[in-house]
Order: sequence, then C-alpha cells, then structure tokens
Amino acid sequence: MRYLRAGAPGAERPILYADGVLRDLSEVTADIDGTFLAGGGFTGDPHDLPPADLDHHRIGAPIARPGAVLCIGQNYAAHAAESGAQPPTEPILFYKAPNTVVGPEDDILIPPGAKRTDWEVELGVVIGRTARYLSSPEEALNHVAGYVLSNDVSERDYQLDRSGGQWSKGKSCETFNPLGPWLVTPDELTFPLRLRSWVNDTPRQDSSTADMIFGVAYLIWHLSQFTVLEPGDLINTGTPEGVALSGRFPYLAAGDVVETEIDGLGRQRNVVRG
Repeated sequence: MRYLRAGAPGAERPILYADGVLRDLSEVTADIDGTFLAGGGFTGDPHDLPPADLDHHRIGAPIARPGAVLCIGQNYAAHAAESGAQPPTEPILFYKAPNTVVGPEDDILIPPGAKRTDWEVELGVVIGRTARYLSSPEEALNHVAGYVLSNDVSERDYQLDRSGGQWSKGKSCETFNPLGPWLVTPDELTFPLRLRSWVNDTPRQDSSTADMIFGVAYLIWHLSQFTVLEPGDLINTGTPEGVALSGRFPYLAAGDVVETEIDGLGRQRNVVRG
C-alpha cells in the first residue's frame, strides 16, 4: 500500500494509491499520522473511496509532522571512510528537529551565511507501533509502518566546526529534511534497495542498502533500548558515499537542483535557494 499527502503546507489531504488509482482518504482519517498508522493504516476496500485529483496540488511529506526524527550517522562504511572516520562499532544517534520535514519538491533553504550545505540520500523508516525495550532485532520489523525516501540535508560548518560536540546544529535548519513522495508499506518492497542522488543532473551517490553497517531491524531494536519509538516517528538510517563532505564535489549553492531516488520509493527534486 502507498500513501501520500497533497495540498498547501499544513493543509495536506491524505491519499491512498491502490490498484493504479489515487483515492482520497479524508473520510477515513484526517491525516497520515501516528494515530492512523498505529491503527494499522487503511484496512477497508479502496474502491469505496472517492478518487483524488492531484492536478496543481503540491505534494507534501507523506507523513504528518513526526514526534521525533532520529538519525543514524556513518552507517555506510564507504561514507564513514570519506568522512575520515572508522566504521562505528555501535550506531551513532543524533536528532533533527521535526519541523525540518518538508515535501519532496519543496525548496531547500541555505541558512544565512552558511557555506557548506550538503545532500544525503537516505532510507527513512516510519514507526507504526510503539517500540520500547524490544527483546531482539527479529521482532523489530513488526513495528514498521513503512519506508520513505529522505534527504538528510546538512550544514557541515554547523555540524562539525560549531557543533559543541553534537551534530544537531547542522541538521535542524528549516527545510533540511525533504521527505517522500510515498510512504510505502513493507509488503511492497524487496530489499536491498538502490539509493542515488544527483546535483544539477550530475550523479553523486549510487549505492545500495546492502552496504549498511547496521540494518533496519537492528537499528529499531537498538534504539528501543534507549528511547521509546512511537507511531509516526521517523528514523533516517544513514547515507552512502558521494556527498560534498568527501572533498570530491562542491557544496550546494543557490540555484542548484538536488535530486534523490530510492527503488520503489520515488524521486525528489528540490531547488536550492539562498
């Protein structure tokens, strides 16, 4: 099953894609949020829903503002290497502000005075059931509502040079988490998934979730030992090599176009604004 949200920021309508048709979920739920996902999502007959018209409508993030955005750093060995670090022996956790989440075609805004803004295509995991102190990774996937395409945009100066020892300063500027277009339920995906990114039509990242150091199930289990994961929460699972931090590419500038894509989850296109 696939969900998306369409409409002006703060006024998006919930939409279901089933049997090749977009259908309006407004009669079933007010939004694609934690309450809806905790109830198992849509469980009725899609043919009972009226069709949805997306003409001239903005595509929003496929989930309403999450309660938490949890992020995993250096979760691909090649990316850790290009960052000048050894692969971690335990997942690195940092947080983004939930209000960083925007739609898959919204602009990315460079903060005033920032000079090292970077892209990071990532597999996002949306929690569907409360997870606390899970006993094993094997039960973790039962707590997944679906997967999303995520871009963990980062300002490296804030993240590394002005961090004070923690990365969230460089991760929490407004518009720094384009998300979507789709929230896709696990039954529709076959892993591993290919992740790619481009800047101004030039390839940057091209990798696979097979190269993740810590897989999705392990991450959910691990995080549940330290915090309660709630329905609607978003986990960004790390980015592969090919970012500007590597020194191989310039950082983003006003007018650049960033595109990201993951197999089965769709594609984003974001214009960078100064």
